[in-house]
Amino acid sequence: MMSLIPISTLLLSLLFIFLHQSAVATSSLSANSDQLSAYDILQSYNFPAGLLPKGITQYDIDRETGQFHAYLDGTCSFSLEGSYQLKYKSKISGYISENKLTSLTGVSVKVLFLWLNIVEVTRNGDDIDFSVGIASASFAIDNFYECPQCGCGLDCVSGQVSKPRVKSLVSSI
Repeated sequence: MMSLIPISTLLLSLLFIFLHQSAVATSSLSANSDQLSAYDILQSYNFPAGLLPKGITQYDIDRETGQFHAYLDGTCSFSLEGSYQLKYKSKISGYISENKLTSLTGVSVKVLFLWLNIVEVTRNGDDIDFSVGIASASFAIDNFYECPQCGCGLDCVSGQVSKPRVKSLVSSI
């Protein structure tokens, strides 16, 4: 016949393990909430936070290689100027180093009637250069201090489309 003492000891042990695991999970969540945001990571590589739209839900980065992934809940698009529409896929990937984003995927710009993938972003002093491979455009960095919002870009109150100051457009054709 089974004794009640071993069963109660077993139940207490299980309860202790459950409570201990819950406490560990809670402390892990607290530690993760202190983690830097994707916007903080951009700034640590000398880029303005506004290169990414509001709403990045998570990211991962390999600090040794610079490979990163940033995630949105869905695709995101907005206009910054009549001829510039930007579209971000739900996953944005590439490599980041000081003043340089390379091998970008998940970001495209509509120029006239064509969607072109932005493959590289470089910071040169107070300018940000965007390359689509065959051409590039340079913008003043202060256009990117504020993060755009999906749907309405930088002017979500009045619905007006914000016009960034273009420094130059260069083609390698």
